[in-house]
Amino acid sequence: MPADNPSIAVVIPARYGSSRFPGKPLALLAGKPLIQHVYERAATVPANARVLVTTDDVRVSETVQNFGGLAVMMTDPCRTGTDRVAAAVQTLACNVVVNLQGDEIPLSPDFLMDLINPFLAGTAEMGTLRRAMGRGEEFSQSSVVKVVTDRQGRALYFSRSPIPYVRDDAPSPSSFAFLHVGVYIFRRATLDRFAALPTGALEQAEQLEQLRALEHGIPIHVWDTAHASLRIDTPEDLENANKSWDSLMAGTGRPGFL
Repeated sequence: MPADNPSIAVVIPARYGSSRFPGKPLALLAGKPLIQHVYERAATVPANARVLVTTDDVRVSETVQNFGGLAVMMTDPCRTGTDRVAAAVQTLACNVVVNLQGDEIPLSPDFLMDLINPFLAGTAEMGTLRRAMGRGEEFSQSSVVKVVTDRQGRALYFSRSPIPYVRDDAPSPSSFAFLHVGVYIFRRATLDRFAALPTGALEQAEQLEQLRALEHGIPIHVWDTAHASLRIDTPEDLENANKSWDSLMAGTGRPGFL
């Protein structure tokens, strides 16, 4: 496949046994399983990408197949969602892989294109997205991952802690703080390299798989997005999303990112 015409796979890891929300992929949002929302939104991306779900549970696999999606069962243990994605694409002919979390619903096709377009136009090995911090309290919440970058847009660090630390009379965090949106894009060779690396000490401490790449010298380019996504992390998030679904679809509600 020529480099200027890459084959793209959007892979959605969906694990049934989430510790904070067991059965989350099948939880109903506006009458549909959560995984169906993620899949259908990914399928609207104008990048001629192949979309599939990788899961460790037959209930998720059957649900995806029932709504017409493609599912790949991966029963071997995997350290992280990205490792599961790397295993799932071993039999696919693709040279660019997008890892879209199974609980991150793009609310616009442009959300993923903010990642895909600059990646295809450049030479980055691995990339992700950031979004300006929406609320001041998000800066201190450990469930909200923060990212700092250099002037060329390469990630310096990701953390659950407030970064950078605001000392003395520094400006408010809202003027420079960015939350990390957990969607990744890889060159195929880089994804294979990532999955072969040992778990890093920082990755283990923060429970953030992207730190494995930084610890082992794989640069991560970070692009901005202003497009919304809806993150469902807990049953409370799902309850709030169901209550505000109509306004979210109308573009008048504020999505939750936690």
